[in-house]
Amino acid sequence: MPDLRKWGIGSIEALLILLIAVMVIGLGVSTTTFLTLPNLFDLVNQSSVNIIFAVGLLVVLIAGGIDISFAVGASVVQYLTAMTVMRLGGGNWAIGFVTAGVFGFLLGAINATIIYRFRIVSIVVTIATFNVFFGGLMFLTGGVSIYDLPDWWTQRVSLIQLKTSSGIADLALPVAVMIVMVAATWFLLRRTTTGRQLYAMGDNPEAARRVGINIGTMHYVAFGWLGMMAGIAGLMQAHYVQEVVPNALYGRELDVLAAVVLGGARLGGGRGTILGAILGILLTAITANGLNLLGISPYAFKMIIGAIILLAITVSSGGFARFVGSRFTPQSAKA
Repeated sequence: MPDLRKWGIGSIEALLILLIAVMVIGLGVSTTTFLTLPNLFDLVNQSSVNIIFAVGLLVVLIAGGIDISFAVGASVVQYLTAMTVMRLGGGNWAIGFVTAGVFGFLLGAINATIIYRFRIVSIVVTIATFNVFFGGLMFLTGGVSIYDLPDWWTQRVSLIQLKTSSGIADLALPVAVMIVMVAATWFLLRRTTTGRQLYAMGDNPEAARRVGINIGTMHYVAFGWLGMMAGIAGLMQAHYVQEVVPNALYGRELDVLAAVVLGGARLGGGRGTILGAILGILLTAITANGLNLLGISPYAFKMIIGAIILLAITVSSGGFARFVGSRFTPQSAKA
């Protein structure tokens, strides 16, 4: 049997690959449209934004933090980017990417500053900024969408376009951007000293501080990176739907969080892989797509997402380990 670890495939990744294969076969047999090229291309197009979110969130989870404000932060960045490029006469893709990345990083830096400077638990801070970002956006914009975007932003860019008997299969620009963002995050985590320091901080913050790792800098790197990824993902989402809608990404954060922890990222920090995060997103995307094709209520998908998060929190807690240990500890040992 080949050693899958040589390819970066651990036990969790192998299990996810197996589950995805089983679901693909099952949906291919039970539906007539799942394995069609247009549906598969749409699945990849729709997953690309979530994968960009996921690799950014993975960095924060590895560093021992958690952020649930990134999706609404991406909506804020969409509006800020739209207003900025319009003031610059329309702009272009280069300006759009830089603007979205910078605004996203700044929003992430706000979270990092509050978390590190005031020593507040990251989930508490990001719950607060989630409401501040979304509430502020809805208040200032009145919930009004922006449809009049520059041509470069709304004009469809196809990587691959094929005519098939079941329709047109179109692989869009967000997929290419997703590949670049995944590669950049992989390089950060696996080929830089900063990446190793992020893992060390997530595994044991006090030990990391004692060996000289700048914990404050790591907070800004982690949350800033997620903010930047969120900004670029927001840019791609607006390109795909060809409009900026203030609540379009609302609720996306829980889907992404569930997928990333399903892919093996530990809520306590110090563990997680790019491949696991991608497989987690694909598994949840296939699940949602399959439920839709089978005519099952979308609320079932939300129930699955909630169960995944609950299971991840339970398994990550020391209380669960103690509970399991107590079940299997002999009575004589307890005495």
